[in-house]
Amino acid sequence: MRILPAAMLTAALITFGLAGCGSGDDTTASGVTPAPSATASTLTIKDPWVKAADAGVMTAAFGVLVNDTDADITVTAAESAASPMELHEMTMKDGKMVMQPKAGGFVIKAKATHELSPGGDHLMLMKPAQAIEAGDEIAFSLKLSDGTAVAFTAIAKPFVGAGESYDPGMQMPASGTPMGSTKP
Repeated sequence: MRILPAAMLTAALITFGLAGCGSGDDTTASGVTPAPSATASTLTIKDPWVKAADAGVMTAAFGVLVNDTDADITVTAAESAASPMELHEMTMKDGKMVMQPKAGGFVIKAKATHELSPGGDHLMLMKPAQAIEAGDEIAFSLKLSDGTAVAFTAIAKPFVGAGESYDPGMQMPASGTPMGSTKP
Protein backbone atom coordinates (compact mmCIF):
# COMPACT_ATOMS: atom_id res chain seq x y z
CA MET A 1 0.00 0.00 0.00
CA ARG A 2 1.45 3.40 -1.02
CA ILE A 3 0.80 6.50 1.01
CA LEU A 4 1.40 10.06 -0.15
CA PRO A 5 3.94 11.17 2.50
CA ALA A 6 3.43 14.91 3.16
CA ALA A 7 -0.33 14.79 2.86
CA MET A 8 -0.60 11.69 5.05
CA LEU A 9 1.66 13.16 7.73
CA THR A 10 -0.46 16.30 7.85
CA ALA A 11 -3.71 14.31 7.99
CA ALA A 12 -2.29 12.02 10.69
CA LEU A 13 -1.14 14.93 12.84
CA ILE A 14 -4.54 16.60 12.57
CA THR A 15 -6.39 13.33 13.19
CA PHE A 16 -4.32 12.27 16.21
CA GLY A 17 -4.07 15.79 17.61
CA LEU A 18 -7.83 16.25 17.59
CA ALA A 19 -8.89 12.64 18.22
CA GLY A 20 -10.09 13.48 21.73
CA CYS A 21 -12.78 15.75 20.25
CA GLY A 22 -14.73 12.88 18.67
CA SER A 23 -17.34 10.63 20.21
CA GLY A 24 -15.20 7.61 19.36
CA ASP A 25 -17.98 6.41 17.08
CA ASP A 26 -17.08 8.22 13.84
CA THR A 27 -14.55 5.91 12.24
CA THR A 28 -14.79 5.51 8.49
CA ALA A 29 -14.74 2.38 6.40
CA SER A 30 -10.97 2.79 6.07
CA GLY A 31 -10.64 2.83 9.86
CA VAL A 32 -9.50 6.46 9.97
CA THR A 33 -11.24 8.84 12.36
CA PRO A 34 -12.25 12.02 10.50
CA ALA A 35 -10.72 15.15 12.00
CA PRO A 36 -13.07 17.92 13.07
CA SER A 37 -12.22 21.44 11.93
CA ALA A 38 -10.67 23.97 14.27
CA THR A 39 -14.05 25.54 15.04
CA ALA A 40 -15.66 22.17 15.81
CA SER A 41 -18.17 22.54 12.97
CA THR A 42 -18.92 18.85 13.05
CA LEU A 43 -18.62 17.82 9.42
CA THR A 44 -17.41 14.27 8.91
CA ILE A 45 -17.20 11.97 5.92
CA LYS A 46 -18.41 8.38 6.17
CA ASP A 47 -17.16 5.56 3.94
CA PRO A 48 -14.73 7.70 1.89
CA TRP A 49 -13.17 6.09 -1.18
CA VAL A 50 -11.50 7.11 -4.42
CA LYS A 51 -11.71 5.39 -7.80
CA ALA A 52 -8.32 3.86 -8.71
CA ALA A 53 -6.85 5.41 -11.87
CA ASP A 54 -3.66 5.72 -13.89
CA ALA A 55 -1.42 8.77 -13.54
CA GLY A 56 -2.83 11.77 -15.41
CA VAL A 57 -6.29 10.21 -15.73
CA MET A 58 -9.17 12.09 -14.10
CA THR A 59 -10.86 10.25 -11.27
CA ALA A 60 -13.05 11.08 -8.28
CA ALA A 61 -13.52 10.64 -4.54
CA PHE A 62 -16.80 9.71 -2.90
CA GLY A 63 -18.43 9.21 0.49
CA VAL A 64 -21.20 10.67 2.61
CA LEU A 65 -20.75 14.14 4.13
CA VAL A 66 -22.40 14.23 7.56
CA ASN A 67 -23.38 17.51 9.26
CA ASP A 68 -24.18 16.95 12.94
CA THR A 69 -24.56 20.67 13.71
CA ASP A 70 -27.61 22.92 13.96
CA ALA A 71 -26.42 25.06 11.01
CA ASP A 72 -25.88 24.44 7.31
CA ILE A 73 -22.26 23.83 6.27
CA THR A 74 -20.92 24.64 2.80
CA VAL A 75 -17.92 22.83 1.32
CA THR A 76 -16.32 25.35 -1.05
CA ALA A 77 -13.25 23.40 -2.23
CA ALA A 78 -11.25 20.20 -1.86
CA GLU A 79 -7.49 19.74 -1.87
CA SER A 80 -5.14 16.79 -2.10
CA ALA A 81 -1.41 16.41 -2.69
CA ALA A 82 -2.38 13.67 -5.17
CA SER A 83 -3.96 16.05 -7.71
CA PRO A 84 -5.47 19.46 -8.41
CA MET A 85 -9.16 19.21 -7.47
CA GLU A 86 -12.62 20.60 -8.19
CA LEU A 87 -16.08 20.01 -6.72
CA HIS A 88 -18.28 18.52 -9.47
CA GLU A 89 -21.93 17.74 -10.08
CA MET A 90 -23.92 15.94 -12.75
CA THR A 91 -26.69 17.96 -14.40
CA MET A 92 -28.94 17.87 -17.47
CA LYS A 93 -27.95 20.01 -20.48
CA ASP A 94 -29.60 19.73 -23.88
CA GLY A 95 -31.16 16.40 -22.93
CA LYS A 96 -27.88 14.88 -21.78
CA MET A 97 -26.37 14.32 -18.35
CA VAL A 98 -23.09 16.26 -18.12
CA MET A 99 -20.43 16.76 -15.48
CA GLN A 100 -19.51 20.31 -14.47
CA PRO A 101 -17.92 22.25 -11.59
CA LYS A 102 -20.40 22.81 -8.74
CA ALA A 103 -20.97 26.56 -8.43
CA GLY A 104 -21.24 27.62 -4.80
CA GLY A 105 -20.01 24.30 -3.45
CA PHE A 106 -21.88 21.54 -1.64
CA VAL A 107 -24.36 22.66 1.02
CA ILE A 108 -24.93 20.12 3.75
CA LYS A 109 -28.09 21.04 5.64
CA ALA A 110 -28.13 21.07 9.45
CA LYS A 111 -28.43 17.56 10.94
CA ALA A 112 -28.35 16.06 7.42
CA THR A 113 -26.10 14.24 4.97
CA HIS A 114 -24.95 14.85 1.41
CA GLU A 115 -23.90 11.89 -0.73
CA LEU A 116 -20.90 12.04 -3.04
CA SER A 117 -21.34 9.17 -5.52
CA PRO A 118 -20.45 7.97 -9.02
CA GLY A 119 -22.84 9.67 -11.45
CA GLY A 120 -23.66 12.37 -8.86
CA ASP A 121 -21.83 15.00 -6.85
CA HIS A 122 -18.16 14.11 -6.34
CA LEU A 123 -14.68 15.41 -5.53
CA MET A 124 -12.85 15.51 -8.87
CA LEU A 125 -9.13 14.71 -9.04
CA MET A 126 -8.24 16.54 -12.24
CA LYS A 127 -4.83 15.07 -13.07
CA PRO A 128 -3.21 12.78 -10.51
CA ALA A 129 0.59 13.04 -10.66
CA GLN A 130 0.98 9.31 -10.06
CA ALA A 131 -1.25 6.28 -10.43
CA ILE A 132 -3.82 5.78 -7.69
CA GLU A 133 -3.86 2.04 -7.16
CA ALA A 134 -6.35 -0.11 -5.27
CA GLY A 135 -5.40 -0.03 -1.58
CA ASP A 136 -3.67 3.37 -1.71
CA GLU A 137 -4.70 5.81 1.01
CA ILE A 138 -5.19 9.35 -0.29
CA ALA A 139 -5.37 12.34 2.05
CA PHE A 140 -7.88 15.12 1.35
CA SER A 141 -8.88 18.41 2.94
CA LEU A 142 -12.33 19.94 2.52
CA LYS A 143 -12.38 23.75 2.71
CA LEU A 144 -15.50 25.17 4.35
CA SER A 145 -17.14 28.57 3.81
CA ASP A 146 -16.25 29.64 7.37
CA GLY A 147 -12.54 29.33 6.52
CA THR A 148 -11.97 26.04 8.35
CA ALA A 149 -10.90 22.73 6.87
CA VAL A 150 -11.77 19.09 7.48
CA ALA A 151 -9.13 16.44 6.73
CA PHE A 152 -9.91 12.84 5.84
CA THR A 153 -8.29 9.86 4.16
CA ALA A 154 -9.94 7.76 1.44
CA ILE A 155 -8.96 4.28 0.33
CA ALA A 156 -8.59 3.65 -3.42
CA LYS A 157 -10.79 0.95 -4.93
CA PRO A 158 -11.07 -0.53 -8.39
CA PHE A 159 -14.50 0.46 -9.68
CA VAL A 160 -16.10 -0.05 -13.05
CA GLY A 161 -19.66 0.92 -12.02
CA ALA A 162 -21.71 2.15 -14.94
CA GLY A 163 -18.56 2.58 -17.02
CA GLU A 164 -18.40 6.25 -16.08
CA SER A 165 -15.52 8.29 -17.35
CA TYR A 166 -14.22 11.47 -15.79
CA ASP A 167 -12.72 12.79 -19.01
CA PRO A 168 -13.33 16.48 -19.86
CA GLY A 169 -16.65 16.96 -21.64
CA MET A 170 -17.95 13.61 -20.39
CA GLN A 171 -21.64 13.23 -21.09
CA MET A 172 -24.25 10.68 -20.18
CA PRO A 173 -27.37 10.41 -22.33
CA ALA A 174 -30.64 10.99 -20.46
CA SER A 175 -31.83 7.56 -21.63
CA GLY A 176 -29.63 5.94 -19.02
CA THR A 177 -26.95 4.70 -21.41
CA PRO A 178 -23.83 4.25 -19.27
CA MET A 179 -21.25 7.04 -19.29
CA GLY A 180 -18.49 6.34 -21.76
CA SER A 181 -20.81 4.22 -23.94
CA THR A 182 -21.09 5.10 -27.62
CA LYS A 183 -24.33 3.19 -28.10
CA PRO A 184 -27.59 5.18 -28.22
